[in-house]
Amino acid sequence: MSLSPPLMPPAEVIPTLRDQGYAILGRTGLCELVGTPAAPLDALRPTWEDLPPDTYLRDGGRYRSRRHSCFVVEGAAVTPVPHRAHWQPVEYNALHGGLERWFEPMTPAVVSQPVWSQLLRSLAACCSALKGAQPWFVEAHQFRIDTTDGIGRPTPEGAHRDGVDFVAVLLVGREGIKGGETRVFEAAGPHGLRFTLSEPWSALLLDDERVIHESTPIQPLAEKGHRDTLVLTFRAKGFQGPAAP
Repeated sequence: MSLSPPLMPPAEVIPTLRDQGYAILGRTGLCELVGTPAAPLDALRPTWEDLPPDTYLRDGGRYRSRRHSCFVVEGAAVTPVPHRAHWQPVEYNALHGGLERWFEPMTPAVVSQPVWSQLLRSLAACCSALKGAQPWFVEAHQFRIDTTDGIGRPTPEGAHRDGVDFVAVLLVGREGIKGGETRVFEAAGPHGLRFTLSEPWSALLLDDERVIHESTPIQPLAEKGHRDTLVLTFRAKGFQGPAAP
């Protein structure tokens, strides 16, 4: 049984993030927060059909495709940065931590659209509302998890933090699958929540210092299915990277 997420209006996002460390928006709420109709976001969805395979999966799986690009958001300015590796310490990703992973960059079909900058600015503004106005170092990941292997794992590393300040998980779409339940837990407490995002452009916003999160595996309902997401991480004071020797 899929549990519906407890959605909230955009006006409640900041106080809810401050109170419990996570907030959930439906499609209408996200569009209101970003200040866009749904159509420009929907126009991005076909680009998920052209994601290269993730060749770094240490569990041997073939179920994940992705692209990755980085940006700095400061006030109204959204600046792409030269393509760089995605890196996390082992403390936050026991499976893939400590590894420089070079993914193909996101395409102009996404990042040159006005709605893209609008999305990053709006979410960065939420971060600044909570932790003060400052530049935000943003990593953007387009993911497709499919059932090529019979099962697909959105978070093969398990329940985790990302080592950043804030995380936004946006569901882009899901087709022909069951599973993919989202779970959010207090990092230092007993409380948690489980639900399934099913509406395109519904979103989970997380204070990464306060909660851990995961998504359960997906299985096909027919011959093959997939789950598409956009994951955005926001970090103050620079991107994550290996320590200088």
